[in-house]
Amino acid sequence: MSGIGVIFDCDGTLVDSMGAWHDVDRTLAAEAGITLTKEDADAITTMSLPEASAYLHEQCGLGASSEDVLAMIFERMRAFYANEVEARPGALAFVQGLHARGVPMAVASSTPPDMLVTCVERCGFAPYMKAVVSVDDLRTSKREPAVYDHARSFLGTDRAHTWGFEDAAYALDTLRAAGFRTGAIYDNDISGSWDALVARAELLIPTWEDLTAETFLDKVRA
Repeated sequence: MSGIGVIFDCDGTLVDSMGAWHDVDRTLAAEAGITLTKEDADAITTMSLPEASAYLHEQCGLGASSEDVLAMIFERMRAFYANEVEARPGALAFVQGLHARGVPMAVASSTPPDMLVTCVERCGFAPYMKAVVSVDDLRTSKREPAVYDHARSFLGTDRAHTWGFEDAAYALDTLRAAGFRTGAIYDNDISGSWDALVARAELLIPTWEDLTAETFLDKVRA
């Protein structure tokens, strides 16, 4: 379908990985005798990895430095992406369906580039994506639309005809404010409660198994 493009978030959207990200913070903290509060978890959710590492060191006392915390997180998560991460049920079929109908797609993620590439390849999405980009490529975060615009530049679409699929409420706020179309999939309340996603997304699904490429494109045409 000419003129329509889709940009997918990765973690929590295409793949089942947010539990691992939430656990790595808590696990590393617990190993150091530190308990993270709900306020800590909520704050970290919207941060880039360098920001989160600095927060965990400076506010929570984890590690010898923020760089030390970042290295610990990377070590744990690289192993997870290489050996354990799996696609969310129905996600690959949805992507394949869009590809078969000529819809250009990209991935835009807050995950570091090397882990992101490993994840997208392991879960089978790589052959269908025009680009796989990280906020680290632009030294930004999803509080700004730059990473979405960078991904969109590979699709040849404008913002008004480009859908961004996210599980995080704050990222949907960024997409909406920039004039993108917004799709959401529920993953967990830390990223975005069902009510928070309802308030921000034009289209919300509980799982990819509830949406086919054909049904999605019918909604776009309507």
